This record gives sequence, C-alpha cells and structure tokens, in this order.
Amino acid sequence: MITKYREGNGEFRLEQDSLGSKKIPINAYYGVQTLRAVENFSITGLTMHPEVINSIAEIKKAAAITNFEVGRLDEKRSNAIVEACDEVIAGKLHDQFIVDPIQGGAGTSLNMNANEVIANRAIEYLGGIKGDYYLVHPNDHVNYGQSTNDVFPSCGRITALKLITKAQEQLKRLYDAFVEKQEEFDGVIKMGRTQLQDAVPIRLGQEFRAYAAAIKRDILRFETAKEEMRHLNLGGTAIGTGLNADTKYLKLVVRNIDKITSLGLTQAHDLIDATQNLDGYVAVSGGTK
Repeated sequence: MITKYREGNGEFRLEQDSLGSKKIPINAYYGVQTLRAVENFSITGLTMHPEVINSIAEIKKAAAITNFEVGRLDEKRSNAIVEACDEVIAGKLHDQFIVDPIQGGAGTSLNMNANEVIANRAIEYLGGIKGDYYLVHPNDHVNYGQSTNDVFPSCGRITALKLITKAQEQLKRLYDAFVEKQEEFDGVIKMGRTQLQDAVPIRLGQEFRAYAAAIKRDILRFETAKEEMRHLNLGGTAIGTGLNADTKYLKLVVRNIDKITSLGLTQAHDLIDATQNLDGYVAVSGGTK
C-alpha cells in the first residue's frame, strides 16, 4: 500500500527505510535513499555526467540479463528492468539522477539513485505505481548480485573508455589539420626562436610537422590508457571475492556488458586487486594531461 498525500501545492508518496520515512514527490522516479543522499552530500550543486548515468544503466541492464540467465531473476522482472535501463540509456530519465558527483560511500549515492529510478520505471512496465517495491525492488532485484564497490568502479572505467574515444576522434581531426598545414606552409621560411629571441631559420611547415608529431603521440598514449580501463571488477561485489553473487553470474556478467557496450571489456584477472587498487585511473589521468 503506497501512502499518498498533498502538502501545499505538491503531491507526495511516503517511502520508508531503516532510518524512518521521507516524503517523495509523487512523480519522482528516485526514492528515499536518493533523497537522503542529496541531503547528506549537497556539495557542488552539480549532477552526474550523462555518460556516467548511461554507463551505470548499461551495467544494471547487463546484471538483469545475467541474473535471468542464471535463474536468479524471473523473466518479467528482468525484461522490465531492461526496458527501464534502455530508457535511461536513451536519456529519457536523466533528470531523475539528482545526486551530487561528490559523495561519500564510494559511489553508493549514484548506485542507489540508479537502482531506485530503474526499479520505479520497471514497476510501471509491470502495471504498478512508483514505490510499489514488491513488484521490483531497488536492492533485491535491480542491484541483485552487485555492490557499489564493483558497480561504481566499472561504471567509471566504461565512462572513461567512451570519453577517451571521443577525445581521440577530436585529436585525430587536429592531427589531420596540422598535417594539412605542414604541407601548405612548407615553402614559408621564418625565424625559429630560442630563449625569447630570434635564432635560426626554419620552414613554417616544419613547425606544424612537429605539432602533428606531438598530437600523434598523444593519440597513441590514449590507446594505452584505454587498455587500462577495459578490465572490470564487475562481479567481485564488495571486496572482490564475489561473495553474495552467483558463481555463474560472475562468469557471465562482463560478457553481457561487453555485448551491450561493444568496448572490448574483460573481467579483471584478480578481482580483489581490481577492487582495491585504482592505479589504472592514475595512468589514464597522466595520459590525458
């Protein structure tokens, strides 16, 4: 039974958790955990990057498909969750992701925001109303076999891969432009400069050739950075041991997320290492500066 009531000009539903009750705007797809996260971590006034939202929805979609395949989720719930995830990926529910990018708990705010939005939309697909978590529960169904500690790092890696690829495309355009200018200006002689003064002659085309060479190395460095991001700890759950996840799920979930994203994703060889160590992000950060 969903409790609804009016207050002023607004209409709300009442949701409960272990801390008590909170009123949620009646049309909101997020729930009580998301609202508490906003109250606790209202720091920047910003919301999550769209690619981060898409990536976590892709993970939830892969999890729902996998949990159905291994018999942990019935077909109706799985299909409803997948449909809801597809809406998020299409950008239709991005306005429901209201948590701050700066948050405690290693990404719990975002994970629960995603779980609640997807659950409530899936509930509607099954003919229910928002907040009827018997039909689809944010934790028991959408987050089944997962932990913030494997979902959030995997989401970050997938997002990084997408953004790096976009950056590479723009760098390639810049590289091509420098090569074109190298040829166009090859007959132009100018003074080269050292220590803030004229030094010896150089062709302008040679300068652009050097610019192009530097950009080409950056593009190659991005390829190395992308390799760092392709190995996911998804399936490792809280600390990398895979506790509370079906062993069959553990073997299949990364395969399914790779099918969804087509990013060449693999499961990390050592899930504990991949959960506790984030040196791959350091390498990517260095490669993008």
